[in-house]
Amino acid sequence: MKGKKILIGVCGSIAAYKIPELVRLFIKADAEVKVVLTPAATQFVSPLVLATLSKHNVGVELSSNHEWANHVMLGRWADIMLVAPASVNTIAKMATGLCDNLLLSVYLSATCPIMVAPAMDEDMFNHPSFKQNLATLQSYGNVIVDSEHGELASGLIGYGRMAEPITLFQHVAHFLEAKKKLKGKKALVTAGPTYENLDPVRFIGNYSSGKMGIAIAEKLADEGCEVTLVLGPSSLKTNHPLVTTIAVRSAADMYEACMAHFERCDIAVMSAAVADYTPASVADEKIKKKDGELQLTLTKTKDILKQLGTIKKEHQRLIGFALETSNERSYALNKLTEKNADMIVMNSLKEEGAGFAHDTNKVTIFGKNGTEYASTLKSKAAIAGDIVQKIIESLS
Repeated sequence: MKGKKILIGVCGSIAAYKIPELVRLFIKADAEVKVVLTPAATQFVSPLVLATLSKHNVGVELSSNHEWANHVMLGRWADIMLVAPASVNTIAKMATGLCDNLLLSVYLSATCPIMVAPAMDEDMFNHPSFKQNLATLQSYGNVIVDSEHGELASGLIGYGRMAEPITLFQHVAHFLEAKKKLKGKKALVTAGPTYENLDPVRFIGNYSSGKMGIAIAEKLADEGCEVTLVLGPSSLKTNHPLVTTIAVRSAADMYEACMAHFERCDIAVMSAAVADYTPASVADEKIKKKDGELQLTLTKTKDILKQLGTIKKEHQRLIGFALETSNERSYALNKLTEKNADMIVMNSLKEEGAGFAHDTNKVTIFGKNGTEYASTLKSKAAIAGDIVQKIIESLS
């Protein structure tokens, strides 16, 4: 952390009382710290205290005493901006581009990575509008530090509590350190479902949303990796500057895209839910309902993971996924060997809160050298962080 420039944006939340301790941790690690507060934040933490600890003036207003606070230079000065605590109000403004205070002006003009640590009561945390706004921030490439479970200002026990200062410090330190480790690397990531056409209006598909794969692509990019994301039909997207998205529809489309880009990559993560079978023929016109049964002939699609495994070079890391409903461990370990993968990420539809469409997941990561890591149930962004960390370890 020595010499790193940390910009902390503080919002109006009772959790703001923790920020002086966070500033102290950064200063103790020889980082340089500047702090910006929203006007509401001054009701919860003293600007004088933060200025004394950081040894820099604390910004609150866009202008004061006929002087202008240069928000553009603040966003260019920092190696990373951490918004903590990030209130539900400020998160909504960040997601929609509103700009009515200095903190938001800095955020919207910042060229450095942004990390956001939400803090709010449980009912706010569970509200659909907050979930949507947080997802929007992630799609912009912002890094979210998950809220923790614990005692809240209301007296309730639940999710919404801001991560503790030492946790925030470790997230920032890990982000800045790990970013160096993948700088100059290239990755290929697949995400989402594939749709196999039956006729002009119908298809065979699955329930994959693409959340897991997109989260992995963004975590790799957060670490400095240039990512090509091959994304099946999905309403989700990413605006991360280091992620280039190739939209595909069918298993054949995804196969062609992967074959075209695999040779140039150092890391390939095959997290898409690719159809195993596709209709042998596609009707030119809509298939009409008739008496009796409709019989379909399906043919096998090309096995992308297996094909990449046959052409993989020594320096490349190939990661596959196994989503099973029975004999999960056995199938995952067989897949690891048969597909010549370096890792298999196994999850199960039997786990509550895991699998398709959920915001959370629970996985076990098997490595070809016999390693095994079992996660707890947590956000897909956090799971993506675990997967990327295992990739970094395998490269080193």
